[in-house]
Amino acid sequence: MKTLTTITDPIFTPGRNYSALDRFFISLLNDERDLPFVYLTLRISLTVIPLGILLYMPFVSGWLWWLIAAVYFYLNNLYFKGPFGLMLHCTSHRRYFNEKYNWLNHYLPWVISPFFGQSPETYQAHHIGMHHAENNLEEDESSTMYYQRDSFREFLQYFSIFFTTGIYTLYRYHQKKKRPIFVKKLVRGEIAFILLCVGLSFVNFPATFIVFIFPFVLFRFVAMIGNWSQHIFINLDDPANLYGNSITCINHKYNHKCWNDGYHISHHLLPNMHWTEHPRHFQANLDEYVKNKAFVFDGLDFLGVFLLVMKKRYDKLADHLVNINGMFSSREEAIALMKERVSRIPKPEARFRAV
Repeated sequence: MKTLTTITDPIFTPGRNYSALDRFFISLLNDERDLPFVYLTLRISLTVIPLGILLYMPFVSGWLWWLIAAVYFYLNNLYFKGPFGLMLHCTSHRRYFNEKYNWLNHYLPWVISPFFGQSPETYQAHHIGMHHAENNLEEDESSTMYYQRDSFREFLQYFSIFFTTGIYTLYRYHQKKKRPIFVKKLVRGEIAFILLCVGLSFVNFPATFIVFIFPFVLFRFVAMIGNWSQHIFINLDDPANLYGNSITCINHKYNHKCWNDGYHISHHLLPNMHWTEHPRHFQANLDEYVKNKAFVFDGLDFLGVFLLVMKKRYDKLADHLVNINGMFSSREEAIALMKERVSRIPKPEARFRAV
């Protein structure tokens, strides 16, 4: 196990020297700390979108088409997918552009998101409207509680249910909770994306598959790996305890690339906290992490946690587990607790009554 050392994850340092262009972009933003989002948005807009459009052009064919497709595939599914997805996550919780330029807030969900396989506004309807409202508990339709979380077979079952019926059950959830705004976002976003893919398939199916359909399947698979990993360890005696039903990953390049997404415990505690504040909040609340024997991993990201749990390599997980202020008396105790917290929680007979 590890002792808690210096936190290397990104924080905001005030008093930076901004260029004239920086100051212009900051004038558009709701929070100057989100300036890196603007440059990421521009990089995607000037690379991914033009390449995607090029694949539909009749004058692009043969080896050139395949070269552009390969570059698009790499940029979309490997290079930008994580940073964009977590930028969308942050801007779903906190306004991106200020109220004067509110129309710009539609650019990420309605223009860029479809290129990454995300139907417009459905992410917000799921993540903000349901997941944070329910915190992985019974009425969270993407809850991990009812699965044996070190079983890859059960993860595949979890993913297949989400992929095939997730939109429908999310619709039912918001109908039941009488949240018409989220119902509207969900329905119009999903239908718009489906119509886009169907229509463009008649124009050029290979391009539509590369540009929209494959990223759609991959995004929903990766999103479920993320949610599974973030809620892979659950305190069986108190599933509602946010310190005991989420994990935190610190000191990893993932947090630099994906806006401190590793701080999932503090994110559920304070969903609207700015991404740059998580490292300091974590350090200021160590006593609560100790009190609840929260799992914090140093030098490991969510995918690393997922893979090690699937392999049942609790010994390797223990190598990265932070023993904050000696909260675990031994390595054996920590491993035993990890094994206990991946256990399935008995499922009530009826999770959801029909509306």
